Amino acid sequence: MPSITPFLWYDTQAEEAMNYYASIFKRSKIISVNKVGGRTIGVEFELEGQRFMALNGGPKYKFNESYSMFVSCDTQAEIDDLWEKLIADGGGPTRCGWLQDKYGLSWQIIPKNLGKMMGDKDPAKAKRVMDVVLKSDKLDMEELQRAYDGK
Repeated sequence: MPSITPFLWYDTQAEEAMNYYASIFKRSKIISVNKVGGRTIGVEFELEGQRFMALNGGPKYKFNESYSMFVSCDTQAEIDDLWEKLIADGGGPTRCGWLQDKYGLSWQIIPKNLGKMMGDKDPAKAKRVMDVVLKSDKLDMEELQRAYDGK
């Protein structure tokens, strides 16, 4: 059976980014660092059980929001912690629970129950939740729940 592994293109920061992400996510593992002539050319690692590969491919390609990492969180504390760590040192918020890290990679830091709320068969509930999402940077689970409940 084939496997699918996201493959990320960095200018020269693949190893640095891998170590950065591994310091943020509790269940992370560095699998390999491949060097040629003393320079890192590629890395392989896991974050929360998901394997990644990354290449130092030069400046030709940059990340954009058409590709993002989706992180489903159980608690507001998880959202807050990941948000602060991922925007540190030059990253920043975008909108609707999305942010860009210091390498330009986009992340969605999302409460686990958001899809259920936005997919509710009551269109008024779903719209109230969507309205909160659209005006937010970092998502607030209590605010989303109040909107869902109509409070």
